[in-house]
Amino acid sequence: MNNSEHGIPVSIAYIGGGSLNWAPKLMADLAQDTRLRAEVRLYDINRDAAVQNAKMGAMFAGVSEGASAKYSVADSLQDALTGADVVVVSILPGQFSDMAQDIEIPASYGIAQAVGDTVGPGGFVRALRAIPMLVEIGQAIAAYAPNAFVCNLTNPMSVLTGALYHAFPDIKCWGECHEVTKLRKQVAWIANQSEGRDRWTHRDVQVNVLGINHFTFVDQIALNGQDMLPAYQDFARRHINSGWVEAEPHPDDEHESYFGDRSRVKFDLMRRYGIPAAAGDRHLAEFMPQSMYLADPKGWDFGLTPVDYRIRYQEQKRAAAMALANGQATPKPSRSDEALVDQIAAVMGQGTYISNVNLPNRGQMAGLPTGAIVETNAVFSGLGITPMVAGQLPQELHDVVADHAARQSGLLAAVTSGDYAALFDLFRSDPLVAPLDESRARALYRDMVTATAAHLPKELVKEAA
Repeated sequence: MNNSEHGIPVSIAYIGGGSLNWAPKLMADLAQDTRLRAEVRLYDINRDAAVQNAKMGAMFAGVSEGASAKYSVADSLQDALTGADVVVVSILPGQFSDMAQDIEIPASYGIAQAVGDTVGPGGFVRALRAIPMLVEIGQAIAAYAPNAFVCNLTNPMSVLTGALYHAFPDIKCWGECHEVTKLRKQVAWIANQSEGRDRWTHRDVQVNVLGINHFTFVDQIALNGQDMLPAYQDFARRHINSGWVEAEPHPDDEHESYFGDRSRVKFDLMRRYGIPAAAGDRHLAEFMPQSMYLADPKGWDFGLTPVDYRIRYQEQKRAAAMALANGQATPKPSRSDEALVDQIAAVMGQGTYISNVNLPNRGQMAGLPTGAIVETNAVFSGLGITPMVAGQLPQELHDVVADHAARQSGLLAAVTSGDYAALFDLFRSDPLVAPLDESRARALYRDMVTATAAHLPKELVKEAA
């Protein structure tokens, strides 16, 4: 243990501080990091969950390789945010029972969803629940931490990052997603195979990212000064029919059966549009008409993740967190695949860092409206978060992205303005819903809104009825 007080002091407000996914990763990353001296205030509407995570954080702090982070529980948004240098937003919009309805009701209308948290009917209704929550958080940041850097980890990423900017236009916010890491790991594997040794990791791979969250593409790939795009394109073409995984999972690995994929959707999208797709297959498939991939997920080698498994997996993570908090397991300082600690270190003045993030379009994505939330590379530094010019997607692919981006912007505008009458047409225009005739699409929308009515404005529910 190193109790050194060296390191840059940083105050982090964690909204959704009872998280069992992102919070433990941040704790392990902070324990491994030697640049920061963090004080983390955890706030959650489930205070007991935040208390448990504070105990877990203290255990990670006890094995820190740098300055030990300090964890406490905040009793209000104001207490968490006041004085924060960085704000992390990681919440679950509603309950898992709501997410189950987001998946199961469309399934009863013949619409399959692999994830259901970004686009499609599930992502749309999840956004209806979440937008008011993120607006409230954004307003609180404006009041109590207007100069803080804000990282949104909550899906649907594009819409909710936009909601924070709507609530507080001067917010210094980015949306963080790890999906592009999947392609970067493949590139590192290709290079290591060529050299005959494990020399490179995904952190050594540079890519130019274009798209919107969970529907991202790359048109440049570099490693050690070498152009890796031709090698990756050849790799994808060779595996387009068989798919690819670095190591075969155990046949009884239930988690992998639901969350894993063999990149066949990714490779097929490259064949179709000419440039590599970067996100995972389960997300990519949901942006396209169901007939392309979701009608036959087994044939395309990816799984549809049932919510009952998510609930069981959450319980496993809760048990692991309790074991760490109660000293029944030993935490290890370890570097996750996430970029958040590197991003925080950079904006706190510790060098520069480049990664793909979600930001309002200020010209980095050609052809898309100003203000639409897009995913491209950005530079993190003491100057803040500066988007990098990414260029424009091939026209056919650009049209797909532009359609989704317009729907996401329209959804946010309708909810924040109270124009609930505009929502159904936006809902029906999604490629997964579009094949339904108007009466069935309207029935689906009504059923989904009714199922989650407790989390929605009464006027919205009335309009949908």
